Amino acid sequence: MAESHAKNHSYHLVDPSPWPALGSLAAFVTAIGAVTWFHGSAPWLLIAGFVGVLYTMFMWWRDVIREAHAGDHTPVVQLHLRYGMILFIASEVMFFVAWFWAFFDASLFTGEAIQAARVEATGGVWPPEGIDVFDPWHLPLINTLILLTSGTTVTWAHHALLHGDRQGLKWGLICTILLGLLFTTVQAYEYAHAAFAFSRFSGGNIYGSTFFMATGFHGFHVIVGTLFLIVCLFRALAGHFTEKQHFGFEAAAWYWHFVDVVWLFLFVCVYIWGSFGAIPAGGH
Repeated sequence: MAESHAKNHSYHLVDPSPWPALGSLAAFVTAIGAVTWFHGSAPWLLIAGFVGVLYTMFMWWRDVIREAHAGDHTPVVQLHLRYGMILFIASEVMFFVAWFWAFFDASLFTGEAIQAARVEATGGVWPPEGIDVFDPWHLPLINTLILLTSGTTVTWAHHALLHGDRQGLKWGLICTILLGLLFTTVQAYEYAHAAFAFSRFSGGNIYGSTFFMATGFHGFHVIVGTLFLIVCLFRALAGHFTEKQHFGFEAAAWYWHFVDVVWLFLFVCVYIWGSFGAIPAGGH
């Protein structure tokens, strides 16, 4: 009788879990809390929902790590986990396509008669009249070098892991995390010294909206990627990763390289091409 229930395949059938239902409920509460907060209510419902989302993420990923240690992540399961991460990154690519689309639509068609409000806001030129843009060869270039360097350090950590070099893995992760924190610090300084605002209600216009949405969401992804790598560092210190089984770290490295590539497009399109012909703000 026991043999009839024996596992004779390489797939992992997960045990019943409360986290999908709890995560959906927490996300719903977060959304309702955000709406009520926007309408002037206290943000407690939003905070409660967000805490629920964070708790669900922690507990769900804890269970996934336990499954890996239990031997449930066979080569077939690891392959499908990689497929899942690839699809996730593909969805993130399309997310950024929306912001690039908004930027190019605003910048390439500033003088169309059908866009009368846009012509009035921009003066029919890009960057709009009166906008002091960032000098792309100052802080943006520094941040580009920081992020590209972090891509090399995370690759160093990956190759160290593949060759059983635990110290190389640890120091590669530490360097990448420090560079990610440095990038965020430089970008925060840049935002604090911006000569334009986010929206027209705060004295900005369409340039500020497209700039801050594109670069701001990228900055958010850098923060998420940094947290991802910090978790990997703690797991590496605990001896979780092996040469043949380290999907958690591999997913973090893929995500970080994705962040690098998006920034290169932002640097070339938004900072360099998007500011061409404008006078950079003094010293920034």
